[in-house]
Amino acid sequence: MASPAAWTQPSEHLIRAADLALRPWRAWTSPVFHGLENLPESGPALLVGNHTLYGVVDAPLIFFEIHRRRGVWVRSLADHAHWRIPGWRRVMDLGGSVDGTRDNCRALLNEGHMVVVFPGGAREATRARHECYQLQWERRLGFARLAVEAGCPIVPFGSVGAEEMFTTVLDSDSRLLAPARALTRSVLGDRARGRDDIMMPLSRGIGPTLVPRPERLYFRFGTPIDTAPWKGREQDDLAVTEVRDLARKSVQEIIDGLREEQAADRGRTPLRRLSRTITRTARALPAVR
Repeated sequence: MASPAAWTQPSEHLIRAADLALRPWRAWTSPVFHGLENLPESGPALLVGNHTLYGVVDAPLIFFEIHRRRGVWVRSLADHAHWRIPGWRRVMDLGGSVDGTRDNCRALLNEGHMVVVFPGGAREATRARHECYQLQWERRLGFARLAVEAGCPIVPFGSVGAEEMFTTVLDSDSRLLAPARALTRSVLGDRARGRDDIMMPLSRGIGPTLVPRPERLYFRFGTPIDTAPWKGREQDDLAVTEVRDLARKSVQEIIDGLREEQAADRGRTPLRRLSRTITRTARALPAVR
């Protein structure tokens, strides 16, 4: 598992290669980013947002767009279970992700990094079909406590579009997925003990396949939340709860705004974008007499 102190940023060659590999996905999703100017020039900072279904559909685009537009490679906290998967854990290490513990987050902030945090974690990534875009932070205070302790800003962000790529066929707690849950628990071992968010729902994309439907992805980074007014109160649960609730309110407002943008977007799918391009081209052609 990656150590925050030992990690070295991927080489520019590797970043370019990975960025090139993402181009088909960018073409499929035609992502829109707003508010990247709200990111600080340098860390430490916590970038706090919502996890969408499956979690990995949109997250890579966030990291690469921040690097492309701001020249910063952000770090991220991830669920312990990622490091139980051979091969995939190597990808997580290379990308700078670390096990989502408070000690690891504290170390990253102390080193001046910008850190992406999804307080809803696996619970949001494995959400049931009726929980679309609902934040599931419950009573989690860890990220807010660490931001107050470090005296760093919290930059709220939201992501919309991944939920529309899939239709859930079986929720993760379905009895029909019981054998798969048992297998997952055996693979994850102690990490899975007492958890009800270890199983992904069974979904379909285009037709009966797992190929995601072509939907535009929308991202927005909001106004940073200054934690200075709570300086020295990281052990005060009431103060930390205020910070957490401010961040949650900001993220939910961003999500709601992006969903409104999505509903009004005439070019949210490739077919619609192609149709608009053809229409504009036809209008630009000189009239035939």
